[in-house]
Amino acid sequence: MSRIPLIDPTTAQGQRQELLAQIQGAFGATPAMFRVVANSPAALQSLWGSFGALGGGVIPAKLGEQIAVAIADRNACAYCLAAHTALGRKAGASAEEMSAAQAGESSDPKTNAALRFALKVVHERAQLNDADVQSLRHVGFNDEEIVEILAHVALNLFTNYVNVAFDVPVDFPAVKLRGR
Repeated sequence: MSRIPLIDPTTAQGQRQELLAQIQGAFGATPAMFRVVANSPAALQSLWGSFGALGGGVIPAKLGEQIAVAIADRNACAYCLAAHTALGRKAGASAEEMSAAQAGESSDPKTNAALRFALKVVHERAQLNDADVQSLRHVGFNDEEIVEILAHVALNLFTNYVNVAFDVPVDFPAVKLRGR
């Protein structure tokens, strides 16, 4: 049971109702995470806006989902691992690619570098050095893409923390955490 109530989209009003309706339209359902965050319309607007902005960015959806599962596993966020595994499959990743990403790995050198970078940001609390950024440039990422990778990390840290801290019930097909 969630430590924070899940807002019922059918009784929500004002900005909460408008945002939850947009989320319902995008997903065909209103995932529990958004219903918890809807306790704060400002937080929900920030979260939904970030999803929309990054969804329209230069980083492909598949890579964004691979980053998300790597971070979810490191943070023991069963909710995000389940949600982003499903979304990654929808974005064209194979089950094997999502499993490898969960472990922070990829057979694609560019994806592998992005995953290593994202996990280093998480592990080292963003205490990076020039070589860390250069490793992304070396495999072909430009500065716009590098900043977006970091934006994906930041968004996923927020969602991981929401789901873990508030014990949000998982409403996506479960995926087993690997552990740290």
